[in-house]
Amino acid sequence: MGRILAITNQKGGVGKTTTAINLAASLAAADIPTLLVDCDPQCNASSGVGVDRQGDYPNLYQALVDGRPAVEICQKTEVDGLFVLPASRDLVGINLELLEQQDREFRIRNALRPVLNSFGFIVLDCPPALDLLTLNALVAADGLVIPMQCEYFALEGVSQLIQTVEAVKANWNPGLEVEGVVFTQFDERTNLSRQVADNLRGYFGDRIFQTTIPRNVRLAEAPSYGKPVLLYDVRSRGAEAYLQLAQEVIEREHSRKSAQSTGARA
Repeated sequence: MGRILAITNQKGGVGKTTTAINLAASLAAADIPTLLVDCDPQCNASSGVGVDRQGDYPNLYQALVDGRPAVEICQKTEVDGLFVLPASRDLVGINLELLEQQDREFRIRNALRPVLNSFGFIVLDCPPALDLLTLNALVAADGLVIPMQCEYFALEGVSQLIQTVEAVKANWNPGLEVEGVVFTQFDERTNLSRQVADNLRGYFGDRIFQTTIPRNVRLAEAPSYGKPVLLYDVRSRGAEAYLQLAQEVIEREHSRKSAQSTGARA
């Protein structure tokens, strides 16, 4: 059964979509069938793997509102083993459309349930706001991957983010956990980056990924070509970093399953 990872941070501009696209592509490159789900009406994760935002295609809105099966919506991408469930600009109005629905927080979870066994990982790209789409993603997720820039405002947002996670666990998804925090656009040459990183390590401990994502021109250019950086420039520092991050995610999953297996035998 696939593990669902939500890429989330309520602060914008921290590399959520870049991380969702390239982590998903790197997991697929490791021969693990992976589904990228674009939960953001801006559709950037969709276009970042080659979906034409102006085209008429099956999308997440149809799954959440009309009940269209996810298996009919998933599209292949240029990366072997990577599929995408695209977003639609129609998602902008979903907060109002589902407002009176009793199961409104569970729409994404219910939509993905029939395809869980088809993928090793399902990666959700969340909007940069705590709205119904983000709440749906958190309710559906097993773990959160939190991209953070090492700047002052990252520290201000930590407590709010943790409060949100605790609220979701208390009300809808008790199994939700922080999979890990990844530093993005990281520049180890600056004192501020190092200081903020040290503070975050003190707060999150071993949930901080060892891999850091550097500022990288090729990584920034890749979405304009509708490609993950692995296809755009596999030898770039950005591509290497996301391949390393994917390996960490895989190793953590193996450790988690091993611990569960040991606990079950005990």
